[in-house]
Amino acid sequence: MSVQRSCRCVGLSRAAYYRSPSQEGRDAEVVEALNALIDKHPRWGFWKSWKYLRKRHRWNHKRVYRVYCKLNLNQKRRAKKRLPKRVKQPLLVPHQPNQVWSADFMSDSLYAGRRFRTFNVIDDFNRELLHVEIDTSITGKRLIRVFERIRLERGLPCKAPTFK
Repeated sequence: MSVQRSCRCVGLSRAAYYRSPSQEGRDAEVVEALNALIDKHPRWGFWKSWKYLRKRHRWNHKRVYRVYCKLNLNQKRRAKKRLPKRVKQPLLVPHQPNQVWSADFMSDSLYAGRRFRTFNVIDDFNRELLHVEIDTSITGKRLIRVFERIRLERGLPCKAPTFK
C-alpha cells in the first residue's frame, strides 16, 4: 500500500502526514503558567506544580509534563544528609556494686488491651534489680520519688569515669 493511499484512508493530507504537528504555539500558555509558578515556588517538583495548575486550567498532565521537561525544570532528587560516624566508646565494666546503675522504661499491654509501663533501675555490676515501678502513667515526680527511695536505702552510685 502506498503512502498516498494510506493518507486518504485516514483522512490526512500528504503534508500533514510527513510533518510533525507544531506544539510551540499551543504551549505558550502552559509555558507562561509554569514559569510563573516556578518563580514563586522553585523547589516544587512536577506533580505538586501540576496539581496546583490543575485547579486553574484544564490541561492534561502529559502535556504539562512534556513542556516541563522541555523547559529543563525537572530536578534531581535530593540526596540524604549523611551524619558523621559516631565514635565508639568501650563499655564501662564496674568492679564493685553500686558503682553504675542503668534505668530504662518498658511497655506492654494486658490481654484486654490496656497498656502499662514499667520503670526499671538495675545495678550494672551484678545485674541486681534495684527497683521496678509499674503503672499506666509514670510521671517525672514519681521518678524523683523512686530515686530518693533508692538513695535512702543504698546511697547514690559513684560517678562513671570519663573515657579517653
